[in-house]
Amino acid sequence: MNMTLGRRTFLRAAGLTAVGAVAAACTAKPGPSVPQTSPTTRASVPPSTSSKPSGPPDWNALRGKLSGDLVLPSEGGFATAKRAFNPLFDGRNPAAVAKCAKPEDVQACVEAAGGRIPLAARSGGHSYAGYSAPDGGLVIDVGGMAGVEVQGDQVVIGAGAKLGDVYSELAKAGRCLPAGSCPTVGIAGLALGGGIGVLTRKYGLTCDRLQSARIVTPDGKLRTVSAQADDDLFWALRGGGGGNFGVVTSFTFTTVEAPTVTVFSLKFPSGSASDVVDAWQRWLPSAPPELWSNCVVSGGPGGACRVGGAFVGSSAGLTSALSGFSVTPSSRTMKTLGYGAAMNYFSGSSERQTFVGSSRIITDPVEGGKIADLASGHKGMDLLIDGLGGAVGDIAPTATAFPHRKALASIQVYAPATASSQDTARKSVSTVVAGLADAGARGGYVNYIDPDLPDWKSAYYGDNAARLDQVAKKYDPNGVFKFAQSV
Repeated sequence: MNMTLGRRTFLRAAGLTAVGAVAAACTAKPGPSVPQTSPTTRASVPPSTSSKPSGPPDWNALRGKLSGDLVLPSEGGFATAKRAFNPLFDGRNPAAVAKCAKPEDVQACVEAAGGRIPLAARSGGHSYAGYSAPDGGLVIDVGGMAGVEVQGDQVVIGAGAKLGDVYSELAKAGRCLPAGSCPTVGIAGLALGGGIGVLTRKYGLTCDRLQSARIVTPDGKLRTVSAQADDDLFWALRGGGGGNFGVVTSFTFTTVEAPTVTVFSLKFPSGSASDVVDAWQRWLPSAPPELWSNCVVSGGPGGACRVGGAFVGSSAGLTSALSGFSVTPSSRTMKTLGYGAAMNYFSGSSERQTFVGSSRIITDPVEGGKIADLASGHKGMDLLIDGLGGAVGDIAPTATAFPHRKALASIQVYAPATASSQDTARKSVSTVVAGLADAGARGGYVNYIDPDLPDWKSAYYGDNAARLDQVAKKYDPNGVFKFAQSV
């Protein structure tokens, strides 16, 4: 990594957020515009049968149907085209990468490869398990569909748009969409998994703002789904995880007026993590929804602890909200920013990073000493506790597929790794994740998807798992989009 601060280095330095990491590399400009609605259309896909087609895809035929490129392993540029955000997955070898610029390209990919080889949609490529770079599969790269069109109080966003570009276009129009922080994360993975962000407690999850989505389902149909059309699929897309049910090509969200945001960072002396975590968990539920906060516990003996966050409003309002926090920091900084500048403040670096990650969910407060002890045994690891509550809890756990409506916070377990140290890092992460479950934090956030999480389906989806299974059987009965942790 160069002299630019890495994303988690930035977080450790500032005590800020790790929310919303799910998709990959930034595009320089928005892609072609995305229409808000269109009739349901269908490619020439044969009717679904119980037997899968045999033989490899006809790559030449697919290439002739695409408006973008089809990149095969024997061709120049394949090493770059197949690359995900995390270099740990650079050894993955897909059969091909299709660069899709319109929904019809996605339909052609499903027709050519569906049922023959694995299919994986890739928006940004931030899948923590590398599921958007399947060995022997076809990567459907939707990066060419990256338009961001603000239409009054709505915004239509192509599935390939990255958060940095989304925030830039919204800020120009004076509008706001609650979402994550990393600028290279794709809107698709973020929204489909729920979308925890720095304005979550005030404006809800990203998926809570979804009005409709256009999706190519495994039968080749291009559907516009909403509360009025294919409402079961629309329910599943709001928190049911990326990679399931088909390939979304665009989203229509409602937005709010762009707010003024006061950001802050509190630093505490070494050895205070236990007291700070306990105080933070007592304080946050009673804080106003305008305030979002996280607590970062750094691994290693006497690890540092920091609290950061954002307040929708002025510094005076933030000061009042912080008065209820019972532990005195060694330093405190705050600044009031416009919406666009505030999102840039939380964005960190766009550089690729090598890491292993997982998560748990705090519903009832977990003893701060247990969290501090778990972190203390793993130098270099960070436990990033992102606050929920507020508007997130205003929606019933079964109203969307995202089940963690009554949770206090999510905990991301993040460990830097190299190719040679990744096995050790995975063991360390699994040990901490198991310890958190023993301490009472038993759920998980699907956008921090973990291939080693033993109870992954119940952790990600809770009581919504059974209904998600039903939706998957209805729309993908033959497992066209099946992968290791698919619904």
